[in-house]
Amino acid sequence: MSELSIISGKSSEKLSKELSKKIKGNFVKSEIRIFPDGESKITLIGKISGKKSIVVQSIYPPVDTNLVQALSLITKAKENSSEVIAVIPYMGYARQDREFLPGEIVTMKVLGKLFKGAGASKIIVVDIHSLIGFKHFSIKTKNVTAIPDLVKYFKKLSLKNPLVISPDQGGKERAKEFAKEFNSNYIALDKKRDKKTGKIKITTKNTDEVENRDLILVDDMISTGGSIIKATQFLKKQKCKKIYVACTHALLMNDAEKKIKKAGVTSIISTNTIPGKTSKVDISKIIAKAIM
Repeated sequence: MSELSIISGKSSEKLSKELSKKIKGNFVKSEIRIFPDGESKITLIGKISGKKSIVVQSIYPPVDTNLVQALSLITKAKENSSEVIAVIPYMGYARQDREFLPGEIVTMKVLGKLFKGAGASKIIVVDIHSLIGFKHFSIKTKNVTAIPDLVKYFKKLSLKNPLVISPDQGGKERAKEFAKEFNSNYIALDKKRDKKTGKIKITTKNTDEVENRDLILVDDMISTGGSIIKATQFLKKQKCKKIYVACTHALLMNDAEKKIKKAGVTSIISTNTIPGKTSKVDISKIIAKAIM
């Protein structure tokens, strides 16, 4: 038996298989049964290595269910292995990393305690929403980026004088990094979001930089798509050509993909941190590098 086991959560089964091929680990599958009351019963198929285990489980909707399953898998792995690395490709709750309004609970602080308590010695995340969240973890943490792999995909497309765009100032550095890899320039739009209602407004004034160019809107994650839709509607008025979306995590809640396409986006390209129709880019290679 290999000295390294890849324990796959149900939310990341295909990604786990790709990862196990790359690092030549012993693949351990998990079977899940959900009881009528919502409880998860997990059964592992395969033997866990006594040396090191890698638990792979993305925490996307149903977030709480996938979180409990991840913690359960880590706990089981720790019973058998001396070292357990938790690979959480998409980290749910990453946006709750500070107290934005009085009385809000910083859920990432809770997660930091839970992962340590379950037995993880290190946690690897892909494009976490904010590195501030890791300040609440007392175990080793590593954030890897999918940007180079996303860029490789877009380099295969025949785009006309492409321009990289961040839908807000918060994602400016991400767009800058993407543009550098892609060998193009970039801009960041100004956006305002009401903290109570969540309503979004683009405050950028008209710009002639986008006229007659193909655009790549770059973001770390898309949930309901509100920011992307508002940005697309604004950019379409500036007489751009095609608009593409590149993101690491495509949650696409409440028919977001349909709404984004309706707004005028040609295609959404995401990674397999969250499996789905848009997840065209495999990130098992960058995770393998982070582990080894």
